Amino acid sequence: MSGETLQVYFLGTAGALPTPARNPSCIMVRRGTDTLLFDCGEGAQQQMMRARCGFTVNAVFVTHWHADHFLGIFGLVQTMSFNGRTEPLTIYGPTWVHEFVETVKKVGRFNLKFSLDSVELAEGSWVRFNGYTVTAFAVSHGMPALGYVLEEDPRPGRFDRERAIELGVPPGPLFGRLQRGETIKVTKDGTECDVLPSDVMGTSRPGRKIVYTGDTRPVPQTLAVHAKDADLLIHDATYDDSEMKRAAEFYHATARQAGEAAAAANVNTLALTHISSRYTDTTAHMSEAKSAFSGTVLVPDDRFMLEIGYRD
Repeated sequence: MSGETLQVYFLGTAGALPTPARNPSCIMVRRGTDTLLFDCGEGAQQQMMRARCGFTVNAVFVTHWHADHFLGIFGLVQTMSFNGRTEPLTIYGPTWVHEFVETVKKVGRFNLKFSLDSVELAEGSWVRFNGYTVTAFAVSHGMPALGYVLEEDPRPGRFDRERAIELGVPPGPLFGRLQRGETIKVTKDGTECDVLPSDVMGTSRPGRKIVYTGDTRPVPQTLAVHAKDADLLIHDATYDDSEMKRAAEFYHATARQAGEAAAAANVNTLALTHISSRYTDTTAHMSEAKSAFSGTVLVPDDRFMLEIGYRD
């Protein structure tokens, strides 16, 4: 796991309406050899080409069934088929995901060359991948809607090389066996004895964690649990404080509210997204979020890529 990359591509950061600078919602996460999409608004394919990240997608997670979060799936699926994809593709989402996938199959009027599957998720549902898990949590958007947590498995503790040698373990393959959790036998001073992984390995270390809210009113108590200590929180920040009433009416959040949620969850970095088309300048978003959160705040432009490193 120590060599796995974790990259987040902000392919679409607009609100409900696209703008010349921002496409509808689409977040791509690349973890090692896996590529996941979280929402897939219209124009996602062009954004993938502009970002030079290709069309190799292993799974799609949809937060809710507003068109700016799923219209891009129709074209993406057809392109994958034209390009000869044969591997199955699963679309995960809240209630109505099965109906949506059946619609995708029917509307295109073409024969898919691969299996397109659907899995309905709810609060607490999880999907297991190699070395990490994606877990769904409920958000507040006036309809069935989910946020997602991508969290890596804990990493082994640090290997104490000097202690291993002291216990009689010669440098070489036995080091690797201990790091993989195996008990080994060594001979020291003419006596054979066991060396346990716990003798030479430190306490386990957390993996990396990304949280994406999709569209939502503020849910700080929920995020205090699900986003706790996350490396990155991607939060709805459709409006600034001047439109707080509108935000509540349409089940969205302001940048300040996103900052408050980030502070409650003790995250490392906050990325503000789903920016309303009424804004050509996000200076207020940035300053209002920073007034509530002392960590790093980003308002990513489309196609911005953020690499998530290990905390230690």
